[in-house]
Amino acid sequence: MAGQTGGTAAKILVFDSGLGGLTIYRELVRRMPEAEYLYVADNAVFPYGNLADDELVTRLLALFDILIEREQPDICVIACNTASTIALAPLRDHFAVPFVGVVPAIKMAAEQTKTGLFSVLATPGTVKRDYTRDLIARYAADCEVTLVGATDLADLAEQFMRGEKVDPGKLLHEIAPAFVEKGARRTDIVALGCTHYPLLTDLMRNIAPWPVNWIDTAPAIARQTQKVLSGLAQGGHGASGGAANRLIHTGQNATIAKVEAFLRKVGITAIYRDEIIG
Repeated sequence: MAGQTGGTAAKILVFDSGLGGLTIYRELVRRMPEAEYLYVADNAVFPYGNLADDELVTRLLALFDILIEREQPDICVIACNTASTIALAPLRDHFAVPFVGVVPAIKMAAEQTKTGLFSVLATPGTVKRDYTRDLIARYAADCEVTLVGATDLADLAEQFMRGEKVDPGKLLHEIAPAFVEKGARRTDIVALGCTHYPLLTDLMRNIAPWPVNWIDTAPAIARQTQKVLSGLAQGGHGASGGAANRLIHTGQNATIAKVEAFLRKVGITAIYRDEIIG
């Protein structure tokens, strides 16, 4: 059965620098409700874009040394574009547990665009990385791609999670550069390059200059996770079902307390603070 290994419920560790990865966690739960979930938010150093690449790799290797030994997950999902582009390969090289990462949906956007104009809405860190430009060169060479580094969109998403009203003017300011007109052609797809952003899709759709297809990678990541789990011959560290879905965060309790209602809404039933590596 999907979401199970070795006859017991799979244990899935979902990791992000903050809470944006809850969009992927939510899709995983929708597809594999019988699995046991641990969401780890390394919000003590959020956002990861502020760290040097080698510093981030060192931190993630240290975190997962402890997490994998202690939690014994069957699979780890890196629900963060920055962490995936920088540290996914070192994590896979270092650990036997399978890792699934997330990258901007450039290939998908290139396949779906009808006008040849699409945009990637991401964090400034994701936009400036060679990895992103390599994806464009490989999969979207025949398209005109606009890269938009949104400085405040992730913060607006976290504001939304806290139940606060999101200013439509600020939101429009963040997304407006993604809407491009060239003659009779317009942007017809916006690929969301940060896991926070799907939380705001409905709001963005309502204020967008014109209708576009907003591509969220969460369904594809959930399908890939399910596929990898189904191919595991051994495993089953998880419980036999009914286990609490937990969240561990490395930052301040006051930060998480503000979004506790949202966490309960998406099925997180136990919340802990743990520096993990101090």
